[in-house]
Amino acid sequence: MSARARAASQGSLEEPDDEVVPYSDDETDEELQSEDDLDRSEDQLPEPEIGPAPAAEPGWSIRANDREYCNQPQFKKKVFLCIKKSRYSGNAIKTYKYNFFTFLPLNLYEQFKRAANLYFLCLLILQIIPQISTLPWYTTLVPLVLVLGITAIKDLVDDLARHRMDKEINNRRCDVLLNGRFVETRWMNLQVGDVVRLKKNDFIPADILLLSSSNPNSLCYVETAELDGETNLKFKMGLKVTDERLQEEDQLARFNALILCEEPNNRLDKFVGTMIWDSQSYPLDLDNMLLRGCKIRNTDVCHGLVIFAGNDTKIMRNGGKTRFKRTRIDKLMNYMVYTIFVLLVLLCAGLAIGHTYWYESIGSKAWYLYDGLNYSSSYRGFLSFWGYIIILNTMVPISLYVSVEVIRLGQSKFINWDLQMYYADKDTPAKARTTTLNEQLGQIEYIFSDKTGTLTQNIMAFKKCTITGRTYGNPTSADGVALDREKPVDFSWNKYADKKFQFEDHFLVSCIRSKKDPQILEFFKLLSLCHTVMVEQKGDELVYQAASPDEGALVTAACNFGFVFLSRTQDTITIMEMDHEETYEMLALLDFNSDRKRMSIILRFPDGKIPSETAENIGYSCQLLTDDMKIHYGEDVNVQLRNRQTQRRNDPQGRNKKLKELFFTEPGKNALVITGGWLNEILYEKKKKRRRLRLKKLRKRHTNSSNPPDSSQPVDDWEKEKRQEDFVDMACECSAVICCRVTPKQKANVVSLVKRCKKAVTLSIGDGANDVNMIKTADIGVGISGQEGMQAVMSSDYAFAQFRYLERLLLVHGRWSYIRMCKFLRYFFYKNFAFTLVHFWFSFFNGFSSQTAYEDWFIALYNVCYSSLPVLLVGLLDQDVNDKISLRCPKLYLPGQQGSLFNYKNFFISLFHGIFTSLMTFFIPYGAFLQTMGQDGEAPSDYQSFAVVAASSLIITVNLQISLNTSYWTFVNFFAVLGSIAIYFGVMFDIHSAGIHVIFPTTFTFTGAASNALRQPYLWLTIILTVGICLLPVICIQFLYQTIWPSVGDKVQRNRKKYELEDEEDERKKKKQPAFQRGGRSRRSAYAFSHSRGYADLIASGRSIRQRPRVRPELRESIREVPQDENI
Repeated sequence: MSARARAASQGSLEEPDDEVVPYSDDETDEELQSEDDLDRSEDQLPEPEIGPAPAAEPGWSIRANDREYCNQPQFKKKVFLCIKKSRYSGNAIKTYKYNFFTFLPLNLYEQFKRAANLYFLCLLILQIIPQISTLPWYTTLVPLVLVLGITAIKDLVDDLARHRMDKEINNRRCDVLLNGRFVETRWMNLQVGDVVRLKKNDFIPADILLLSSSNPNSLCYVETAELDGETNLKFKMGLKVTDERLQEEDQLARFNALILCEEPNNRLDKFVGTMIWDSQSYPLDLDNMLLRGCKIRNTDVCHGLVIFAGNDTKIMRNGGKTRFKRTRIDKLMNYMVYTIFVLLVLLCAGLAIGHTYWYESIGSKAWYLYDGLNYSSSYRGFLSFWGYIIILNTMVPISLYVSVEVIRLGQSKFINWDLQMYYADKDTPAKARTTTLNEQLGQIEYIFSDKTGTLTQNIMAFKKCTITGRTYGNPTSADGVALDREKPVDFSWNKYADKKFQFEDHFLVSCIRSKKDPQILEFFKLLSLCHTVMVEQKGDELVYQAASPDEGALVTAACNFGFVFLSRTQDTITIMEMDHEETYEMLALLDFNSDRKRMSIILRFPDGKIPSETAENIGYSCQLLTDDMKIHYGEDVNVQLRNRQTQRRNDPQGRNKKLKELFFTEPGKNALVITGGWLNEILYEKKKKRRRLRLKKLRKRHTNSSNPPDSSQPVDDWEKEKRQEDFVDMACECSAVICCRVTPKQKANVVSLVKRCKKAVTLSIGDGANDVNMIKTADIGVGISGQEGMQAVMSSDYAFAQFRYLERLLLVHGRWSYIRMCKFLRYFFYKNFAFTLVHFWFSFFNGFSSQTAYEDWFIALYNVCYSSLPVLLVGLLDQDVNDKISLRCPKLYLPGQQGSLFNYKNFFISLFHGIFTSLMTFFIPYGAFLQTMGQDGEAPSDYQSFAVVAASSLIITVNLQISLNTSYWTFVNFFAVLGSIAIYFGVMFDIHSAGIHVIFPTTFTFTGAASNALRQPYLWLTIILTVGICLLPVICIQFLYQTIWPSVGDKVQRNRKKYELEDEEDERKKKKQPAFQRGGRSRRSAYAFSHSRGYADLIASGRSIRQRPRVRPELRESIREVPQDENI
């Protein structure tokens, strides 16, 4: 720590206790009552009398081997009206949303909650009404059914996966004591009060009170990877009385104790209860509990009593609510749809008013326009309004949502298929578990990462050490001369050495073997003495079991250097010091805790000396903290926030203006390291009921007293909110922020705080069940599969096996997905504005009569066949630069964070671009048809020929426009553009043929229109002129922007060849270099600022220590720590 500058504290503050950090706002009535009484005793002001509190519900009470006990009336709760059910949950879990009967109605209800789907349903109803129908009803029904069907199928597939997972878990097997005998049953059939038998490697099916086990003194080892993300083993112990009296089946069958305990909650660090048996009371705590999600290890058999089942278990309570996540683009697109709808209503209203006046002044007076209907002009205008609603609905076509779903599905598949995110060692590919958030991966502003197992991979290797100011571990010869090449040390002189252990410093080994430097010898002696590692002899081998694998790695390293930890008893430790064995008397052992942040041991040496030694372990992960950073701890941050709060209070305008001064004015990098206790103190995140009471008292004291309020506490919710905003501002000034020893709920609260204060897009990544809340709270949740089970993965949006894949997920897939989606939406809005607004211009020449400018089949097929494929391929395949350049130039990610590629500015640019194209598409052919004569002397200026020319100009224009917007060309893109144009002409000539008109005379009415119009050369010139005028301004503007105002992407593209050549050169160099493999000796590290409690209490009690044999058998050449997968 001396190498890192620590910011000076500005005042003496009492550090909060990290051990009492709440996991949630859940409190029992007893806790609230005791805290309320404490607040009353501290309060000097008179308090209003409070009436008697209503009677609390009965506490959590369980009778062993008595299922009917929990069904008594006092344990019932009202569900609906007079229907009641037991307060105790069954052990079956349910994470799915639908069943056979509810799927169709619930899914349709959820889909029609989307405004667009409801809009198109109303549009379909309007098209059925003959008086206002201007388009066939099938033009809306088919796309609507397609959208609903595709979405329903996707939801069904997702829910079936949840069904399968639930079924697999609920049908796991375990032994339960029924009618005096253990019988095998499914997890789903377990009930509170059942006695169960678990065997080695079994998952624990519920929260269970440990009664007895096959180990001495009912010791039971569990792996908590699913629960807290840590892979090291932890121990649990049964009560002495149950260990002595509940070993046999008949004894367990007669067990009838009453358990009184806290109600179900999500606090993983706390359990309080009492067992009443044979008129005796025995206290219960968390050490006696086996929690669901853990796994039995190194224990042949254990017995337990089910306390909490199913949704009442702590792991299920920590799951958090499933939140429906939507991207920024989704929300923005919805607002744009609303904007378009408003524009649509205004346009239709204007056209309806125009029709009213036109019919009043012209239509009613022209005998040849009489339709036999005696409608008034106002009523005709009303009908015209709805007719134009139907005609102009393609401004927001339903195909937009179909196309978006298809693009997102394709982008998800690309993530799944990416071989560079495939982890071959465990055959684990990347997995996009959702298809709705891909483009949001390109807009991430803040990343929240779990450290244990996520950043550090739970791996620790002994590489270097510093003794008396000198660092050892670099490649060095036995004489102390630095070596250019790495040469592993030969440990063959040590028969206990691990052959897999690699070390390059020969000088350190020579110093140890020569025994010249007593400080070095003392260092490794202390490594072999100062720990809580348990040693077990298995045959000729010694197996180390450590509460933290950090300890295991250090003790094993000491063993390799000649100081071998051999055995321990309740009051002695025996080690092998090079060539002789020594036994030390242990006087005291102080375990690691959150306050001391270290463990200590007091020994009596053979010469009578009593030194005390301390092992302190402080972890810094992945170079987040560097030597040049100034680190600010919780007390420093609290002082800064307190000063800002006082400054705001002293300013008369403090509540009306935002203070913009920086918190850290000194030059240099800053970092925050905050514990969970300080986090609560800084953010004033007390429990809800207590917080309201305390704020009320603070306000009363401030009002009734002339003394200024305590600057350390906010006086109201406004000050609390400002304090939180100040904390976020301070954190944003830092290069790194590390929150250590925080609870799952605190993780989620920090994420939520940044989302609320910064309006930022957040991503959370973790690998354990303790990260689930954080993953669900963030805009994007990423789970890492592998070491810590699948809880985080099952709650995540994206999953992969290595943290390093996150870079590729964001900078490559995320950025590409964002660019593609933005380009797709801009173009989609443009092409539909260009298509639809031609009707608007045409209405000025047809008496606002709701007549379409195109043929009906062209309108139906425009977004389905003629213009959909090119833009879909751009949304799926387009890329401005390749993946290597994307990783090489992180600045390319900035447009996504800024949201500059799709916003209201881009929307209105697309709108005006569409207006311009529609103007050219209508008025150039209109002008060409106004006064013209064909080669045969005829004037083909009829409505049908005009519709053909306008439609042909539009199709060619929009398909060439997407070509201008395409950055990455493939054969598929060429085929799509040219194929769409070809399909248009092919279909048009078919539906304009005489043969199909004979079969369907009322459906296909444009007989011979295409062949008649397109055989005139001047109409082809009209099409070419229209296309040229539409595209020329776009080409000029793009050229000017790329030349005069180039973006970051434009600059990178100019140097693309240079970057590609440099990448090729780097690859050639890598191939020439010999592959380097780091030392294989590593340990799974679970420290990560949340070091678990060690085995000190267990060692001191002597309950698990067998008598050390007097004659030690000959050991093998190596002493190893068994990997977790070998503890099976």
